Amino acid sequence: MVRKKGSLILCGAFLFVAWNALLLLYLWGRPPNGRLTERGGVEPGGKEEWGKRGPMNLAGEVIRLAEEVEAQLETQKKLLKQIENHRAAWAQQRDVEKRETNKVVSDAVRQPIKPPVKDSLGIHGQSSKAPEETAATMAAAIRKGSELVTYAYDETNKASKSATLEVVIPILVIACDRVTVKRSLDKLIQYRPSPEAYPIIVSQDCGHAETARVIDSYGQQVTHIKQPDLSDIRVRPEHRKFQGYYKIARHYRWALNQVFRTFSQSTVVIVEDDLEVSVDFYEYFRALYPILRADPSLWTDFFPGLGWMLLKEMWDELEPKWPSAFWDDWMRQPEQRKDRSCIRPEISRTITFGRKGVSLGQFFDQYLRYIKLNTEFVPFTKHDLSYLLRENYDDTYVKRVYSAPLVKIEDLQQGGRLRGGGPYRVQYSTRESIKVFARNLGVMDDLKSGVPRTGYRGIVSFLHRGRRVYLAPPEGWTQYDPSWS
Repeated sequence: MVRKKGSLILCGAFLFVAWNALLLLYLWGRPPNGRLTERGGVEPGGKEEWGKRGPMNLAGEVIRLAEEVEAQLETQKKLLKQIENHRAAWAQQRDVEKRETNKVVSDAVRQPIKPPVKDSLGIHGQSSKAPEETAATMAAAIRKGSELVTYAYDETNKASKSATLEVVIPILVIACDRVTVKRSLDKLIQYRPSPEAYPIIVSQDCGHAETARVIDSYGQQVTHIKQPDLSDIRVRPEHRKFQGYYKIARHYRWALNQVFRTFSQSTVVIVEDDLEVSVDFYEYFRALYPILRADPSLWTDFFPGLGWMLLKEMWDELEPKWPSAFWDDWMRQPEQRKDRSCIRPEISRTITFGRKGVSLGQFFDQYLRYIKLNTEFVPFTKHDLSYLLRENYDDTYVKRVYSAPLVKIEDLQQGGRLRGGGPYRVQYSTRESIKVFARNLGVMDDLKSGVPRTGYRGIVSFLHRGRRVYLAPPEGWTQYDPSWS
């Protein structure tokens, strides 16, 4: 809009100059009371001839011409004054829009609503349900690992909507040869509040024709881009069986460069072609956009990969050193993570239905197929989520965890000795003990660079038989041990 208004100002100035030039040419060549004849006189109807009173006529004509020019210049001054007034108004409007945009981004972090209450999960939210019902349905965000979130605009706040432009949050779908991408796209389109605010970009690798036809069948509802380099990648002999992982890393790099460099977007939410999203998937990411912008400590302890948000500034940091393979494990390494953390919801906003893939279904049958997708819309943009900022979160969370009674794993498994829904704390101190405890409690036991899956500050929070449990290191924990892998 600014560019368009600026061009109007330049066009007005050009017309002003051109008009005056034409006016001078016209007035200079016009006779006083008729059209000059080839002999120097005037046609019938004229009262004087040029030849008889030339000098006097010339002086009078100059005076008359000057008067007409002065009148026309006065008119043009008024036009220029109007252009200046409009330009000042446009500049003032841009300043107002900028201030309103900044205010909305700030207000989105701290909405003036009822203060959140603490539920039995130790999570802030607004719920009048009983603790056990809340444990099953509560969808408030907690800090750590399944989806990196983002948002700066309240879809339901009409006052904000009229006052500022929406932050555009593109959805990047990474696709290859799954025709079941239709399941993912159907839900993304069904729950999308606005095509303009959430453009869907499907980036396809592999050159699979049938999958391409499925994607193209959505027409203008999605943008279909295709990775141009489908060649095999030269790898060392022992990595030939991992060729797929190399191609995936290449595809991610190309697709993200398209989003940030070619399409000039400032952020993106990344999903893969085997993910189904929840009814409040967009609401969730949008509500936490200002948190991600405001808190430089946000990243991930254990990078989730199943639906996550990335800012352009972070891509600028990662892209120059992007790995040739195993990009998700690379993201979990200390050199990339740099002690930054992730925000995730207690109940997942995505599920995976892709049992078959490059990873050959690793973890799918044992863990991933049991993920429950949230079905209840939660108006995250109406909640005060500023408690998730690190300076507000850490002390409260650590106190909550280490004030929970310390119990043995046998107490949890037998259950009879414990009263109430918790929370309870189980302590580990070695790599071996956390893996044993995790297996026996039904929690994923893998670690990457010392970080347990879904861990925050070494703590894994989960529900076991209806009880909140913290699998935690000894009090006073300071850092992960990268040798725990």
